[in-house]
Amino acid sequence: MARKSGSEAHVWGGRPVAPGERLDLTLTASTSYSGTPIELPVQVWRGAKPGPAVFVTGAVHGDEINGTGTVRHIIQEEPFELVAGTLVLVPVVNIPAFEQLSRYSPDRRDLNRSFPGSVDGSLSSRIAHVIFENVIARCDYGIDLHTAAVRRTNYPNVRADMEQEATARLATLFGAELLLNSKGPQGSLRRAALQVGCATITLEAGEVWKVEPAVVEYALRGIRNVLIGLKMVRGEVVKPSFRMVAEDTAWIRANEGGFLRFHVHPGDMVDEGQPLATNTSLAGRDLGVVVAPRDAIVLAMTTLPAVSPGDPVAHLAYSSEAAMRKMERALDKLPEDSLLTRLHDDLATNVMVSELDDTFG
Repeated sequence: MARKSGSEAHVWGGRPVAPGERLDLTLTASTSYSGTPIELPVQVWRGAKPGPAVFVTGAVHGDEINGTGTVRHIIQEEPFELVAGTLVLVPVVNIPAFEQLSRYSPDRRDLNRSFPGSVDGSLSSRIAHVIFENVIARCDYGIDLHTAAVRRTNYPNVRADMEQEATARLATLFGAELLLNSKGPQGSLRRAALQVGCATITLEAGEVWKVEPAVVEYALRGIRNVLIGLKMVRGEVVKPSFRMVAEDTAWIRANEGGFLRFHVHPGDMVDEGQPLATNTSLAGRDLGVVVAPRDAIVLAMTTLPAVSPGDPVAHLAYSSEAAMRKMERALDKLPEDSLLTRLHDDLATNVMVSELDDTFG
């Protein structure tokens, strides 16, 4: 379905949406094993004035429900008034996976590798097709909300193709401190959206199976910033205290099996050679130290201290030395009650951090 123009743009699910109106609808994606319809709930808001169409999606992976909590908060609490354009809210994209509290669809596929989908493909492909044709291809901009995978937590970061002008503008408007420049994996929602002219970014923040208050607050701030910047909502954009664009990231992995003693939190800045975690036996014997290969920021961490050889320990993001130092100065100046400080502290409760016994060199 191509992006609509004129009066057709205001017909969703076969029903017209008048200026200032809100519409609840369901999109039927397929049928379940019992033969009952698989229906995806969608809410459409239309402002009184013309403007762009923006979608916000949660739970493309069925266990990543911070996005669901964010979209539900918008629907239930109405934290802003839409004065122009159209806002399309999808609290759960992958309903079958959500009902099983699973990352993957019942067909064992990753929905976020299935876009744009097909009408006669696998279950994941059919869900992707319905969302793509009825939501993504009809919008000008999109915000896709994700978390880390199971047994990990993500420090908030926005992933966007910064080489594309509209996407770079959207990412900048969102107001995230950390931006990861990437096109996105083949088959991902945001990459497929960009290919049909819908500039889309992904927020990665927090853990699976949780609705974390500070993460929801962060996502809401960013969504509101985007809508203000697009003149769909009144107000002033909240600018970040700093902005760092990372061109490269890497997972640092355990060399030995054992039980980790963490030495950093998600969001910490680390120097080259700084210990991230000490690997120990269950009796406490040191088996080795996992260190940062370069100056970096801790983008994500495992929350499970028990590891096998090759298991991921910390996901590091790299930028220029000047950008890192600027970020360090900005973090030092943050007040204790700032959203970013509270996020750092909240995410830190998911891992037990201890000081290293000896000074590292």
